[in-house]
Order: sequence, then C-alpha cells, then structure tokens
Amino acid sequence: MSTVSEPRITLDGNERVVPAGTTAGEALQADGRTVVAARVNGELRDLAHRVADGDAVEPVEIGSDDGRAIMRHSAAHVMAQAVQELFPEARLGIGPPVENGFYYDFDVAEPFTPDDLKRVEKRMREIVKQGQRFARRPVSDDEARAELADEPYKLELIGLKGAAGADDGADVEVGAGELTIYDNLDAKTGDLRWKDLCRGPHLPTTRVIPAFKLMRTGGAYWRGSEKNPQLQRIYGTAWESRDKQDEYLRFLEEAEKRDHRKLGAELDLFSFPTEIGSGLAVFHPKGGVVRRVMEDYSRKRHEEGGYEFVNTPHITKEGLFETSGHLPYYDEDTFPPFDVDGSNYRLKPMNCPMHNLIFKARGRSYRELPLRLFEFGSVYRFEKSGVVHGLTRVRGMTQDDSHIYCTKEQMGDEIRNLLTFVLDLLRDYGLNEFYLELSTRDDSPKFIGDDADWEEATEALSTAAAESGLDLVADPGGAAFYGPKISVQAKDAIGRTWQLSTIQVDFNQPKRFGLEYQAADGTRQRPVMIHRALFGSIERFFGVLLEHYAGAMPPWLSPVQAVGIPIGDAHVAHLEKVAAVLRDRGVRVEVDTSSDRMQKKIRNAQKQKIPYMLLAGDDDVARDAVSFRYRNGEQKNGVPIEEAADEIVKAIEARVQI
Repeated sequence: MSTVSEPRITLDGNERVVPAGTTAGEALQADGRTVVAARVNGELRDLAHRVADGDAVEPVEIGSDDGRAIMRHSAAHVMAQAVQELFPEARLGIGPPVENGFYYDFDVAEPFTPDDLKRVEKRMREIVKQGQRFARRPVSDDEARAELADEPYKLELIGLKGAAGADDGADVEVGAGELTIYDNLDAKTGDLRWKDLCRGPHLPTTRVIPAFKLMRTGGAYWRGSEKNPQLQRIYGTAWESRDKQDEYLRFLEEAEKRDHRKLGAELDLFSFPTEIGSGLAVFHPKGGVVRRVMEDYSRKRHEEGGYEFVNTPHITKEGLFETSGHLPYYDEDTFPPFDVDGSNYRLKPMNCPMHNLIFKARGRSYRELPLRLFEFGSVYRFEKSGVVHGLTRVRGMTQDDSHIYCTKEQMGDEIRNLLTFVLDLLRDYGLNEFYLELSTRDDSPKFIGDDADWEEATEALSTAAAESGLDLVADPGGAAFYGPKISVQAKDAIGRTWQLSTIQVDFNQPKRFGLEYQAADGTRQRPVMIHRALFGSIERFFGVLLEHYAGAMPPWLSPVQAVGIPIGDAHVAHLEKVAAVLRDRGVRVEVDTSSDRMQKKIRNAQKQKIPYMLLAGDDDVARDAVSFRYRNGEQKNGVPIEEAADEIVKAIEARVQI
C-alpha cells in the first residue's frame, strides 16, 4: 500500500509507486531533449516538478504543439537575456510563444538595427551552448516587486495578477495563483545569470533549443493599446530540428514570392496611393478586369441560386447602428461621425441594418420566404494603421453580402443549402481544401439575446456543419454579439489557412427592427435572419487568390488570356487576324507590336503570367496557324487558328488552371 512518502502515480494508463521526491522527468525517464516537459493532471509542468500521490503524468515531446510552445517560450527568455546583457538599459515587456515562433518586447531608447539583431543572435547561441538551467521558484507579490524593482512593466503585470485585463501575453508572465520567477542558472556553478517573472513551464536547459533564428523587429504598443508606450519587438522562430527550421524558412521564401502586394505591383493590378490614404486600394485596368470577372461569375451563380439583388448607400444616420446594436460593440472600428443637417452620420461599416430596412419597407408574406437579398456593398472600417495589410486588411472594402430571411422551419435546410452553395462557389475559384469553425458565445456580457435562441441557432449550425463531412473546430466566445456563426477556413496552395466565408444565424436583429411576416394562419411571425458573406470582401479574396496562384491566375480569371507574339513585323497582320477571331469568342487578347525582339516579348509575357502565347512566323502564316507557347514553357507548333481558339475557349469555360 502506498503512503504519502511513496506516491502512487499513473503513467501511460498504468499505476506505479515512485519514491518520495520523484520529479516528473525522473518518472518519465525523460532525456530532456525529446521529452522536454510533462503534463501532470492536465497541467503543463517542468520536468523538475515533483509528483504527488494520485498524479497522472504524461510526456510532452519537443515536436508536439505544447513542446514547441515551451521551447519557443524558452527561446524568448534566452533572447531577453541576450538583449539585457548587450543593452543593459533595456526594460522588459512580455515574451510569449506565438505560431511558428516567439517575440519579446523591450523598452529601449533607439529601435534595434539589423546589426543589433546579429549581435543578439550571436549572444543567444553562446547562452544556448552554455546549457544554462531554467529553475522555477515561487515568490510573493512583495518579493517579486522587490526583485523586479527596475522593471516597470513587470511591476504592472504583478498588479494585474488574476485580473481580467491581463491580456496580450500577460498570462505567460502571471497566472491566477502564485507568482513565480524563472532563474537562468550557470550549468557548472549554479550562479544566477538572469531572471524573469514567468508562469512557465520551460525546457530543462538552454542547450535543448535545437534551432532558432531572429527574423525582424517592429514597434508594438505595451499591452496592445495606443494609449501606452511603444516598445520595440524582436521576432524569432525556433524549431525542434534544423531540418524543420529550414523547411519553415523555405516556406517563408515561397510566401514572400507570393505576396499579393508585390504581385499587384509587378502585374499592374492595384496600388495604394498615399494621396488617398492607408488601406484604401485603387484597381488598375488589369486588376479591374479580374475583379469584374470575379463579381460577374458570382452574380451569375447567385441569380441561379434564387437571390435578389439590392443596393444601399455608403453613409447613413448613426441611429441605424444603435437600433441594430452594432454601435456599442463596433464604435472603435468605425470612422468617426460627421454632422449633416444637424444629425450624426457614419460611413457604413456593414450592410445588414440597411437590408433589414428593405425587408421592412412593406408587408411580407410567408410565401416570399426564404427571401435572399444580395449586394456587393462598399463598407468602411477604421482599422488601426498597424494591422492594415495590402488587400487582406483594408479600410475600404466591398463585401459580397447576403442576408436571408426565413421561417424557423426553413432555417435548417437553408443553412445546409447555404453551406453547399458557399463551398461549391469557392471550389469554382480553385480552392478545394476546407475545414469549418463553429463560433459560439461564452459568459461575456457582449452577447445579447435569449439563451434559448442561441441554443437553437447553434444547434442548427452545428447540424449543418456535421452533415457537410468537413472537420469542425470549436471557437468558444468567437461568435458575433447577436448570434453564432460557421466560418469556412480554406487552405491555399502552400498550406496556409484563410478564413473566408461566414454564415451567422441571428434571432436578435429581427426583434430589434421589428421585422415580421404574415404566416399561413394569418398571425404575425418573426423571421430568422441569416448573415452570409462568401468572399468576405472582394479585396481580401482577390489577395488570397493572387497568393494561391502566385499571380498565375487560371485563364478565366487572367486579365490578358492570350498574347500574340510575331517573329517579325511582317507577321503582325496575321496575329491581328487571330486576335479578331479570339475576341469574337470572348477571349481577352493582345498583340505585342513593340520593337522588342521576340525572345524579349516572350519573357515579358512570362513575367505577366499570361496563360497563352501565340507565336507566328512564315510557316504559321502560310498554314493559317499559330504556334502555342504555354505558361509552363511547353510549345505546340502549327495549330490551326480555329483549333487554337477552341482550345483557349474550352479552358476558359472549364475554369481550369494550366
């Protein structure tokens, strides 16, 4: 029979008795390199944590999600130590692990330079090589304040211990229970080398960090508020092996090549003139073609799906968003009000309140439901300058916004049909790998409405998601203030996930606007409102597709689908005849009549990622043909003009990628 001096613990589902004072690492027989931490009764712990009677102990491997996070958090500590050794005046902010890496914020007199990063990384490698030991020790609030008296941001975090306001990484530093400090101790002497307020856990030693690299610096407001001081943030990445890190760095190189901002300039698609303002894009003629084709195809599919098109203005009286309930929650995300004839007006941040007014404009019958309203509606969001990013985070955007009004009895089928419609249309644009995220309410006071309505709406979404056959990920607390939602998460060509379409069920806005329809029995009933954005916004979806295809859009979306390239000036007239045939069949075609040599014209067409190059020389003219050169470099000679036109038109109509 075990005693307190001989704890009985559970390992791999089996009970065993261990000597008193046994650490989690000893119980797991961890080598400290493969297994770097433990999960004890569901909580992550250092390997040095002493197990107690009744504990269930599981290993945490360095290549697992938890293991990587612990390693990256430890790397952030090593970086902070290196910074303070090289820049003793630097004061510490926070240093959490993040997806694919870590960062640490510092209060320094001058921003870090690229040379500074090289010095910090070199010093980090020295600390890693020394194998300094991470050692946890509990401290009281007063002890922590005394030890960290020179660290004003840490003192603020101590005051936030357990507070709801301890956000943006503060939970890495402090928890709701006791405070702890982690010491970095000399591997040989045990002398203190550095310390930090931290909840942990950490690796056993710095030597266990196999591969890391500092990436960049940037400004960051303390605790994410513009009212607070701006600190300097250093970002790094860390991995369980050099091979994994090299793989990630290659991924970053590929992502950089696909950056839609870079491609937008190279392909002359769009720009962001400083004279207009941050986050406000203008589309150039070629970008305008792509955008028009995207919108036209979407309109066609919506018409086939029974949607009715509406249009609403860009500004409105402020009271409309008070009625809808948006203003208290989205006030900081909207542009400030402006006075018109003594009333406050706002730039429209969303379309749904105006669609409610369209529904309410006259009496409605159950025979009209479901009523599906659709609009390419321009909206405006006051995004902070630090988060504006090309087309994927803008201040002015056009949403492909739809609001469906239906009966409760129709709700389930409508959601299922909506989800099928959304996925089919996204597939038409070339995205094929999806999973779903179900965002629900939590205990936050921001959520409005009856619990029963929320449960019914959530159940309807959950059922439709399950029937789709796609993986479903829970997102507690991520719902809109008025109702739960399904988000379609799509993977692009290099495996990145983008949140695209959303489907939200709303029982609250119909109540707030007093929306009603006459039921079959003559009574007045409240409709269910379903919000649906398919692209999210035209701008963002444009950017996602541009990166997915690396600028080489499929023929149906390419601004120029074919270009005629004459071998010499004598062949221009023949290619103009070919171009006329193609234009008659709806193909967007140009003929390069510049003075450049043929090889230069081919290179120019390749840089512009034009799907089809149609070359012509004497033989082609004589045979009333062209020579195909495809975007991948393959060539097919002597193709009769009509056959060439058929091939191009067939590819365009099939929406295939070449």
